[in-house]
Amino acid sequence: MKPSLSQFILDNVEPILVEWESVARTMIPPAETMSIEALRDHAEKILRAVAEDMETAQTEQQRQAKSRGLGPAAQGFATSASAHGALRQLVGFDLVQLAAEFRAFRATVLRLWHEGGGTLDSTAVEQVTRFNEGIDQALAESIRSYSVDVAKSRDMFLAVLGHDLRNPLGSVSGCLELVGNPALDTSRKERAIDIARRSVKTMDGMITDLLEYTRTRLGRGIEVDPKAGDVGALCAQAIDEISAAHPNRSVGLFIDGDLHAPFDAARMRQVLTNLLGNAIQHGDPQAPVELRASGDSAAITIMVINQGVPIRPDMLQVIFDPLVQIPAIESEPHERPATSLGLGLYIARQIVIAHGGTVAVESSETGLTAFKVRLPKTGLQ
Repeated sequence: MKPSLSQFILDNVEPILVEWESVARTMIPPAETMSIEALRDHAEKILRAVAEDMETAQTEQQRQAKSRGLGPAAQGFATSASAHGALRQLVGFDLVQLAAEFRAFRATVLRLWHEGGGTLDSTAVEQVTRFNEGIDQALAESIRSYSVDVAKSRDMFLAVLGHDLRNPLGSVSGCLELVGNPALDTSRKERAIDIARRSVKTMDGMITDLLEYTRTRLGRGIEVDPKAGDVGALCAQAIDEISAAHPNRSVGLFIDGDLHAPFDAARMRQVLTNLLGNAIQHGDPQAPVELRASGDSAAITIMVINQGVPIRPDMLQVIFDPLVQIPAIESEPHERPATSLGLGLYIARQIVIAHGGTVAVESSETGLTAFKVRLPKTGLQ
């Protein structure tokens, strides 16, 4: 006797999950850096919930309630499907990609069942109908939680933007009042002017990040203009800049191999500044930060390493996503990044991708965190 669709699902959870994972892996760019566990996410729980619901008798009233997202069956899906939608939003899936997962999931299960000998009789038709209801309900729950989290992220983004722009704007306003005071001595006026300049630079950096974030979300990406150059020399310049901004921190530079390649110097300086600033902000103030660059005939590898409290495993999956902020271990006001909108690492990754490269992060239990950038020498000419 051939198994019912629900029993087939329960007997073939792993093959179905392998297909789910394969489909999720095609969702670029968010899936590029995700682990197998993250790609599968709550898929197994959703799958089992759908199969178990199919084996539960339901009245016409319950069927209608389920179609409206109400009733016991809907509550059974809520936890796993809602969590799935929220996590997919966090890691950068869009709604089209979220829906595509469930569409492919539905097609995969029915295809595998048919290949396994499943046939459509009156009982099977009812099971397929129940299966489609379950998938639709799970998708609806995922979209609902996704949309709620999008609204929360937007509100948080606007709140942080207003807060972080107000601080440097207040500094500029205060400095202008000081400079306009005829009784103020020259040294204090010069200090006020210097503070105003730094505040303007901070606001300019935030606005630039916002414009580039908007550009990438509209699908245009970040433009680069690669020219032949020496990445090693660029690293040395970045070390000089970060050391001047943080004179009390130890920052080391280690260079090895051939570091000549085509790249956009201004953009890659932005990458190095973001990664080094992030390492200083979140690393142990007493431990050194290292910038390592090595090159061979195929690619250049850049690593920024710091010591401190390790990054949580769940944060490793989303650290390059926009609007994600990791609380600093210890940071003084002057050590805050140019923007606390959570866009620095996201923009750095987009720049590296525009160069045909990749960027990843590892953080060990011993407290060693390393960001690794790989730039292929043949990626851009």
